[in-house]
Amino acid sequence: MEFIRKKSCRIGIVAAGLLVLLAGCSDSSSDADDAAGGQASSTPQATTQEPAQATAERPSDAGGATQGGDGSQITLDALTASDIDEANLSGELGCQFSTERASPLLVAMGNVDSSSAAQGVVKVAGYVERVSAPGGFDGMTDNPTFEGKGKTLSIEVTGEPSEGGESPARPATLTYDRADGAQRTLEGEWQCGP
Repeated sequence: MEFIRKKSCRIGIVAAGLLVLLAGCSDSSSDADDAAGGQASSTPQATTQEPAQATAERPSDAGGATQGGDGSQITLDALTASDIDEANLSGELGCQFSTERASPLLVAMGNVDSSSAAQGVVKVAGYVERVSAPGGFDGMTDNPTFEGKGKTLSIEVTGEPSEGGESPARPATLTYDRADGAQRTLEGEWQCGP
């Protein structure tokens, strides 16, 4: 008896969902109805609405919209601990860029007083990609520019640290420029230190 009741409940929920879906698809006050003298048109009307999940931002992908390029979005994902470990970045000290919703989006390591480039990683559309910036750790602390295959990421520090300590985070913007001319800017924090 319990099984029949649960199955009946599921069928009722599915039926209610279909009714809501069908009700959302009908439009009784279209311009075609008015043009046809109040009679419903048999021609389907095109809509410009996109499904909710197509327009929703990914949880880890926050910031301004992509502009220019071929029209495809620049999608940055938060790096996981395993992403960073697998990158095997070497250096004495590091820096990272984070937003309120995604931390970190860029991680880089470098040596102090080094002529060697700092090495970093960023995750673009689910793929971890390497980037580098000249000048080691010292070259990363203020407004560095990282370059990688088909991309340039510029960090611009925009204010003073909000907290004290040895490695305070500072407000900053990350601007991602793609080789096809697309650009996306994200607001967040740049933090460097041990």
